Amino acid sequence: MAVFGGRHRESNPSLPPGQYETQSFPVLSAGPTPEIDTAEWEFFIHTETGPSRRWTWDQFRALPAEDITPDIHCVTSWSKFDTPWRGVSLDTLFADVETDLDFVMAHSYGGYTTNLPLEEILDGRAWIAYEYDGDDLEPEHGGPARLLVPHLYFWKSAKWIRGLVMQSEDNPGFWEQYGYHNHGDPWREERYA
Repeated sequence: MAVFGGRHRESNPSLPPGQYETQSFPVLSAGPTPEIDTAEWEFFIHTETGPSRRWTWDQFRALPAEDITPDIHCVTSWSKFDTPWRGVSLDTLFADVETDLDFVMAHSYGGYTTNLPLEEILDGRAWIAYEYDGDDLEPEHGGPARLLVPHLYFWKSAKWIRGLVMQSEDNPGFWEQYGYHNHGDPWREERYA
């Protein structure tokens, strides 16, 4: 079992309940790290009418990008403040997508999935991140690109993101099927269902 040092919440009101601060960046994954060649990488959004949008790596990297420095919170209780990412806002990727569905299932290379309400990833709340701290995102942290939804527990920020499939109901993803909370708000301690 990994043990991480940090401060207690009582000393820092920026920590959600049950969390402690770490200066490191722990690596936790549900399976092996996939090898992803950016020459073969793609990101897609599927709607109720089928494939809606698809980007190659070069097309994706040509999109407008943003620098963001959110706090991140893992369900295993560590939090890390002011993490420096660069990526493309989901608002940009959904700009020309038409759908009447309210939920998405995020799909990763390697088979991981996680579910999210559409409203949780729009309006400047989520990105597809490809840089961390000024460097290409390392594979162990989800590179070449991962979903970044920093206001929810970090299992919702799917590593090795491949695409989003719209769905009519909030069907559970990988960890959610094993009892993790469907929503995952760290300030409400929505760790488990």
